[in-house]
Amino acid sequence: MGITAQPASSRLSLLAGHGSQSEALVSRLLGLSLRILPQAQAAGEFVFTLRGMPAGPGWELRQSGTSLRYGAITALGMLRLPESDQREILGGDNCRHLLGRLAKRLDEVTSPADAALICWAAAEAEHSELPHALERLAQLDRRNDQADVVTAAWVVAALVAARPHADVEEHLAAARGRLLDARGPAVYPHVCAGVRSSWYRAHVGCFADQVYPIQALARLHSSADDPRALAVAQSVAGLICQAQGADGQWWWHYDSRTGGVVEKYPVYSVHQHAMAPMALLDLAEAGGPSYIANVRRGLHWLARPPETSERLILDEPPVTWRKVARGDRGKAVRGMRAASTRIRAGMCLPVLDRLFRPGTVDHECRPYELGWLLLAWLS
Repeated sequence: MGITAQPASSRLSLLAGHGSQSEALVSRLLGLSLRILPQAQAAGEFVFTLRGMPAGPGWELRQSGTSLRYGAITALGMLRLPESDQREILGGDNCRHLLGRLAKRLDEVTSPADAALICWAAAEAEHSELPHALERLAQLDRRNDQADVVTAAWVVAALVAARPHADVEEHLAAARGRLLDARGPAVYPHVCAGVRSSWYRAHVGCFADQVYPIQALARLHSSADDPRALAVAQSVAGLICQAQGADGQWWWHYDSRTGGVVEKYPVYSVHQHAMAPMALLDLAEAGGPSYIANVRRGLHWLARPPETSERLILDEPPVTWRKVARGDRGKAVRGMRAASTRIRAGMCLPVLDRLFRPGTVDHECRPYELGWLLLAWLS
């Protein structure tokens, strides 16, 4: 099975002028996604993760758990595929069938993030369950006084997608204001304004806390001229690109007050091949600057991560391993770096890099990673 989408429908051509290696790598990853996704389902649902287990000289993948959220993200990506590919992945069904199953569970959903993702996918599919999804999202979002930044961004993205099909302007105005107000002096923390956080990491935002707002605000500007949304997206994007590692790494934790890096590891494969590209390419298409060189460097890290000699992309079994991390199982480095930078911005404690060297590969793959991959490159 291979990608059958026409080249004109993808963003791969953006890589063509920057060396064939990047384009070939993304094409390979897209092809692998269609081989991995059929293994990531159980009883009509997408699993939480595929765990790699040693099997002789190689690996085998074992399913673990299920996730409605990951199903919604995967559906968002698969909507970009021809129906023949959707049916091969879903055992004869297509994305509309998958979305119908997800929508039937909306009334039991308690997370506004999950509702937002189902709503976003239903809007893009112009699914008949979109009014139900919008109603449930509004109910949950009204009750949500502990919003994190990722959820706030997904709500904006969902309402922007629904904008051509329903009157969402009042809800969208409130969601827009919340997301814009959540940014720190430089980049985004983990939670929105007014939400309490641990003292030692109130200033810390992870990579996801940056890319999802960039994407949502860029799409907001594209849907209806919104210069402030575009300016914030550009500012945050510029800072994370400035902080990108010399070998293309998208780092993990940032200081929302300065934009500086708090802690570098883990470096996640999905950030390199999907989340950074989808946010930065959406930003460019909204009228922001092009960061294609940064996207290309991120892809090159995935092909040859200097922290390990182990390959992160395998053809047999088809998989992309999840991340490269430090060997501190208790995440001690993250905690110490958060506390030290809370006391003094930029305090890096270099001894931690010597004591806890990066290089540990996480042998698992989660289906949402492939959903964002498809969304990033086949939009």
